Amino acid sequence: MPPRPSLHSLLLMAASSSSAAAAGGDSGLLLAARRRLPAAAAAGGHRIRLLHSFSGGRAPRRAEVACCVRSDPDARPAGPVTVSSRNVHSANNYKAASEGRLGQLVQKLKNEGINPKQWKLGNFQRMMCPKCNGGSNEELSLSVYIRMDGMNASWNCFRSKCGWRGFIQPDGVPKLSQAKTGIKSETDQEVEPNKAANKVYRKISEEDLNLEPLCDELVTYFSERRISTETLQRNKVMQRKWKNKISIAFTYRRDGVVVGCKYREVDKKFSQEANTEKIFYGLDDIKRAQDIIIVEGEIDKLSMDEAGYRNCVSVPDGAPPKVSSKIPDRDQDKKYQYLWNCKDYLDSASRIILATDADPPGQALAEELARRLGKERCWRVKWPKRNETNTCKDANEVLMFLGPQALRKVIEDAELYPIRGLFAFKDFFPEIDNYYLGIHGDELGIRTGWKSMDDLYKVVPGELTVVTGVPNSGKSEWIDALLCNINKECGWKFVLCSMENKVREHARKLLEKRIEKPFFDARYGASAERMTLDEFEAGKQWLNETFHLIRCEDDSLPSINWVLDLAKAAVLRHGVRGLVIDPYNELDHQRPSNQTETEYVSQILTKIKRFAQHHSCHVWFVAHPRQLHNWNGGPPNMYDISGSAHFINKCDNGIVIHRNRDKNAGPLDVVQVCVRKVRNKVIGQIGDAFLTYDRATGQFKDAGKATIAAATVQKPKNSYVKSTKDNVAYEMPFPHVEAADSVDDQDCLF
Repeated sequence: MPPRPSLHSLLLMAASSSSAAAAGGDSGLLLAARRRLPAAAAAGGHRIRLLHSFSGGRAPRRAEVACCVRSDPDARPAGPVTVSSRNVHSANNYKAASEGRLGQLVQKLKNEGINPKQWKLGNFQRMMCPKCNGGSNEELSLSVYIRMDGMNASWNCFRSKCGWRGFIQPDGVPKLSQAKTGIKSETDQEVEPNKAANKVYRKISEEDLNLEPLCDELVTYFSERRISTETLQRNKVMQRKWKNKISIAFTYRRDGVVVGCKYREVDKKFSQEANTEKIFYGLDDIKRAQDIIIVEGEIDKLSMDEAGYRNCVSVPDGAPPKVSSKIPDRDQDKKYQYLWNCKDYLDSASRIILATDADPPGQALAEELARRLGKERCWRVKWPKRNETNTCKDANEVLMFLGPQALRKVIEDAELYPIRGLFAFKDFFPEIDNYYLGIHGDELGIRTGWKSMDDLYKVVPGELTVVTGVPNSGKSEWIDALLCNINKECGWKFVLCSMENKVREHARKLLEKRIEKPFFDARYGASAERMTLDEFEAGKQWLNETFHLIRCEDDSLPSINWVLDLAKAAVLRHGVRGLVIDPYNELDHQRPSNQTETEYVSQILTKIKRFAQHHSCHVWFVAHPRQLHNWNGGPPNMYDISGSAHFINKCDNGIVIHRNRDKNAGPLDVVQVCVRKVRNKVIGQIGDAFLTYDRATGQFKDAGKATIAAATVQKPKNSYVKSTKDNVAYEMPFPHVEAADSVDDQDCLF
C-alpha cells in the first residue's frame, strides 16, 4: 500500500491538473489539499492560504500553485512559491500509475458483471447485484468500494440469501488478504477518531422523523397477519410518509427514548436511520428478564406479543448467509454490535430462546448468536408444519396459520441448544431402540465360527480387542482364521495393516483357510491335495473383494495416525468393518521427551478406540509380551504386554493365544485361546477355549473332549504366570468345554 500523500504531494499533483483549472474548474486534488489544510494549521498554529490564480483567457506558461504559511496575521507573503518541474514529473508518474491500476480494476469488475452507470472512487457505491438481481424487490443490495489509488476493490451483497462478495487487485500489486487492505484507510479519507471508542450517535425523536400514527390501511395489513391494534400501540409502531410512499416505522427505544428507527414498505423494502445506535427491537421488554426470546424480525416480535410473550426482542439487521469462520474482536464485530450495546440486558438472563427463521440464513443467525451469548444458556425452537408438505418459517407464520396456542407450544417445547460433545440420552434413543429390538442383527455380536468360543467372545462393531501371546504362538494365524469365518458368516470386509507379513505370504495363508487346501505341494501339505488353478483364481477374486491392505511404500515406520487415516478412507470408500494392526512394535513410536511410554500407550489406545466407535469398526490390535523371566511354558498374562498395563485396562476384550511346546505336556497341535477380559457381559465372559490347528490348510477347529482332556491333565505343576510388574499371580481358569461349565457373569478381570 502506498504511503498517504502528504500535503506537499497533494499540492504537487494539483499543479499537474492546472489545465482543468484553467478551463474554469478547480482541480480535485487541489480541493483535497484544501481539506487537509485545517488539520495542518491546527497542528502548527499557523494560518495557511492557497494562492491559485491564472489568467482567465489562456493557459499560463507555467503551472503555479502557491502555499502561504505565516504566523503573523498582519504579515503578507513575499511571493508565490513555485513548484519545481522535477516534482511535477514525479506527481505525473504517480497519477499515471494510479490511472493504470484503476483501468485494470474497472475491467475486472466488468468481467464480474459489475458495471454501474458511473464509477465512484473512495466511496461505497450501491447498485444492483448481478447474482441475485436484488431479489423479488430488486433492491440495490450490492455495495462496491474502489480505492482512489487503484490498489484494490471489493464488493458485498447484503441480501442474506445471496451474500455474494469479492475482492480484486490489479496486476503487479502485492497480494493482500481482504482483512489487510485498509479499504477505509488514511490513504483515501480524512483521519477519523476510533469510532468504536468515541462513537457519537444522532439524537432523534418522533417529531424529527415526521412519524405519525398508523393509517387504517396499515392497521388492516397487520390485522391480516393477526397483529392486533393493542399490540401495535403497545410497541409504538408508527408510519412515515416519504417520497409519496407510506412506510411502517418500527421505533427502537431504550428506556422509552427513541434511539433508532427502521422502515419497512409493504413490499419488504427496508431502510434504517443512519448514524444511530444499533440495539434490539423491544429492548425495554427484556429489562431484568430471566428468560429472553430472540427472533429475526420486528413482525415476529409482535407475533410473540400476541402469544403472550412480551420478553421478546428482534435483531435489527436480519440474518447472515452463512456462519463465519471465527468470532472477531468486539471492536471489529460490526454485524453484531447490537449484542455488545445490549450486553447489560443479556447478562442477567439465565435462558435465551433463539426463535430465528427456519431457513439456512436463520439457522446461521442462531449459531452466531449462540456463539456470542454462550450455548450453555441457549435454547432453540422447532417450527411446526403448517400443512402436510410445508413447515412454518417463523413466528408470524405459526400465528397466522396455526394460531397463538400453537406459537406458545413452540416456545414451551424449546430444546437445549446443542453443544458439541454434550448429549442427552434421548439423542440416542433411536440407537437404543434398535439395540433392544435387534434391528441391525449385530447387537449381540458376530459369532466367531467356533462353538467353544461363542459363549466366551463375540465380535462387536466399535470395540477394540487386544491379542497377545509369546512369539510363534499363532496370534496372526488365529486372527486370519477369525476374519475368514466372519466373512463367511456375514460378509464383512477388512483392512489389514500387517507389517510382519509379506503380501504374498499373507495371501497364501488366507487362501488356504478359504479354500481349505494347501497352496503348495510342499512338505507341510503332507498328503493333502493342492488347490486347483480354478480355485486359486476364484480365491484371488475373493481376496480382492474382502481385504484391503495398508502398506508402507518406503523404509519409514508407519505412525498410528497414518494407519488410522488410511483405515478411515477404507471404511468410507470400501465399507470395511474390521481393522487389524499387527503388531504394535512395528509402528513408529517417537514421542515427546516429556511423555512417558505409559502416557504414550494410553494416548494411542484412546485414538484407536475413538476410531472404532466413530466408524463402527472392530479393531484387533496385536501386542507382544515383554521378555518373561522364569517362564514355565504357560500362557502369559495380559499385564505382561510390553509397554504398559493400559493394553488391558483400556481394551474392550483381551485375548491370549497360546500353544503347547512340550510333547510331554500335551498335544502340540492344540491352541489355547484364553479370553482374559470381556467388558460387555452380553457378548461373552472370561474363560478358555481349545482349538486344533491343521498345519496343511491353516484352519482352526473346535477340539474334542478327549483332546481337551489331554491338554489339561498334563498341566504343569506351577500352572500360573506371575506378573513381575504387579507382583500378583493369576491362576489359569478352568477350560471352557460347554456353556454349563462356565462361570456366570464373569465380566470383570480375572
